[in-house]
Amino acid sequence: MATLKEKRTCGQRCEDFGRFVWNSDTGTMFGRTPEKWVYISLYYVAFYVIMTGLFSLAIWTLMYTLDPYTPDYQDRLTSPGVMVWPPTYIEEDVVLSYNMSDKASQRKMSNCLSNFLKPYNDTSQQSNRNCTRGEYFKQEKFEAPHHTKYSCRFTQSMLGRCSGLDEPTFGYNGTMPCVIIKMNRIINFLPNNGTGMAPHLNCTILSGHDNIDMIEYFPTNGTFDLSYFPYYGKLAQPTYVNPLVAVKFHLVKEREAKIQCRVVAHNIAYQDSYEPYQGKVVFLLKALK
Repeated sequence: MATLKEKRTCGQRCEDFGRFVWNSDTGTMFGRTPEKWVYISLYYVAFYVIMTGLFSLAIWTLMYTLDPYTPDYQDRLTSPGVMVWPPTYIEEDVVLSYNMSDKASQRKMSNCLSNFLKPYNDTSQQSNRNCTRGEYFKQEKFEAPHHTKYSCRFTQSMLGRCSGLDEPTFGYNGTMPCVIIKMNRIINFLPNNGTGMAPHLNCTILSGHDNIDMIEYFPTNGTFDLSYFPYYGKLAQPTYVNPLVAVKFHLVKEREAKIQCRVVAHNIAYQDSYEPYQGKVVFLLKALK
């Protein structure tokens, strides 16, 4: 019958560990001679230097092939999204509801629009150009300062009665509120496939037809002028601002309506059920008293 292994004391265990760290009889440290530790250290230093070099080379090659001005893949950005300001969301729906007799409610809506339009004031737009209307502003070279491209000027005053310059409340103190529609940017996108027809905004009433007496567009006809296309990217056009269309609704009777505002162009889709803001935006406009 096998004998039980003798139980070692704590001192003996410490002595064994000390001998493992440095064994004077065999000249080994942690089980290996200093010479072998040198060889192992050199191997791992060389291994990690080579791996770091290969990783750096791969990153450099990737960065060298990337264009800093244009994304390599834009397969999902075939049609621009459309947004409405003031952007007040209730869950997934856009609901523009305000109280005509509540100054805080009016101030909330007007402040949102005023802040949104700050980049469009005359001072901010001084560095941009007055471009030829009705024509694409194509730029093959970087002729603007700091190796950039020029951007076309869009000023707040171009929104007419919805600019907030003459009417700071944007109509939210009564039954004629303004909303601002913005089309999102897509690099090198040409509306209507470059045919020369400018896209325009068309707002239709989905429900509450009797509650809207008139719809006004600013600029005239709700046009997104061609001079703001194509867009070359934030790095190429750091002072670029999106063209806007403002819409003033004249509310009557129950002062509530569901509205769809769509950007009309041949190559801007709007019927994709999986992209509810592609080419259009739907919102509920409600004026409380």
